[in-house]
Amino acid sequence: MGRWCAGVRDRGSGTVWVLAFLGVIWAVGVAAMVVGGVRVARHRVEAAADLGALAGAGRVGEGEEAACGAAREVAADSGGRMASCVVSGRIVEVSTDAVVRLPFGMRVVRVVARARAGPVGRDGVP
Repeated sequence: MGRWCAGVRDRGSGTVWVLAFLGVIWAVGVAAMVVGGVRVARHRVEAAADLGALAGAGRVGEGEEAACGAAREVAADSGGRMASCVVSGRIVEVSTDAVVRLPFGMRVVRVVARARAGPVGRDGVP
């Protein structure tokens, strides 16, 4: 009566394997969302810095206040926050940043980008 079946000890192991596989898939999905979110924020902040520097360079002839004001306005409209603006001659250097909150309260990441713009010199570099 007490016959031993080879598969009795494995009963339910398929459920455990499926749950483990679903956990791995979930972890990979969350990691992809986090990395994707930070990359999107980085691209947005870089674009804000580039556009802010170009806007500032376009108004550098009106003075440092006008150049940095234009850079701040364009950077904010582009989704970034201008952290600093330095006018050196006719060259404008802008630094922008943004704060990214990771899902599930993991932590907060600050993304920073810098750009400079000005007239093109003899070698094609401002």
